Amino acid sequence: MFLGAYFTTGRIIFMAFFIISFITLMIYSYRKDIKNHDRYYKGAGKKVLIYGSIIIAVFVTIRILWGQ
Repeated sequence: MFLGAYFTTGRIIFMAFFIISFITLMIYSYRKDIKNHDRYYKGAGKKVLIYGSIIIAVFVTIRILWGQ
């Protein structure tokens, strides 16, 4: 087994338990908070897309103008 070469059995069990618990709690928390999303985060996706695109464009421009 690939993981067995790097991790002990206890660590593998802990990782699996942690990942499953973390994902479960994230889903629970998201579902519990879903009614507040429209109220507090209205239009947030568009802002993230716009600002992210601007940042990527600036980095690409800097990369083209000043080097490799």
